[in-house]
Amino acid sequence: MAEKKEALFSKKNRKLLSDPLDSANPISVQVLGICSALAITVQIEQAFVMSLSVLAVMIFGNIIVSILRNLIPSRIRIIVQLVVVAALVILVDEVLKAFLPDVSEKLSVFVGLIISNCIIMGRLEAFALGNKIWPSFLDAIGNAIGYAWILVAVALFREVLGSGKFWGIQIIPESFYELGYMNNNMMILPPMALITVALIIWAQRSRNKDLIEEN
Repeated sequence: MAEKKEALFSKKNRKLLSDPLDSANPISVQVLGICSALAITVQIEQAFVMSLSVLAVMIFGNIIVSILRNLIPSRIRIIVQLVVVAALVILVDEVLKAFLPDVSEKLSVFVGLIISNCIIMGRLEAFALGNKIWPSFLDAIGNAIGYAWILVAVALFREVLGSGKFWGIQIIPESFYELGYMNNNMMILPPMALITVALIIWAQRSRNKDLIEEN
């Protein structure tokens, strides 16, 4: 039993979870999935729900493709991957409409765009198609969380500085506004999402010199 646990969480498998959080982050290092960071990070709630949606689609997508990897003809593998992701996105969209209709309306078409999210399609093609179920599962979790923390971090700065709120709750005291404090309305504009992501990339690469050398 001990050997099995060690195999499941070997150093190689742990790196599947840890690397996407930092040195192989899909957004800040691989520069993938930027569109959602620009579009839905005005509020933390939207970013969080989108992150959970991507997590669900990526986990089940990786598992399904990994299970079918030896059965999928090479010439139609992209089509199969798109069908799997599209089916999962439809399910996620219906769940959001049923249980979180307000958030679903705000996310609008962006949930549907998960189908063409290059992070998901990239992991299916580059990893799940050539690896067993457990590593594919870990890879999905690692990359989804790596994607999520960037989205939530960007949304945190944009919502707090742009509207003075956190998760829709006003956190800047009214007395500050009476003293002349003003929300930075530029933070709710899409260009500020890109600038915030750029600052995160700069901070990450300043801390991790290896990323600079690799590029």
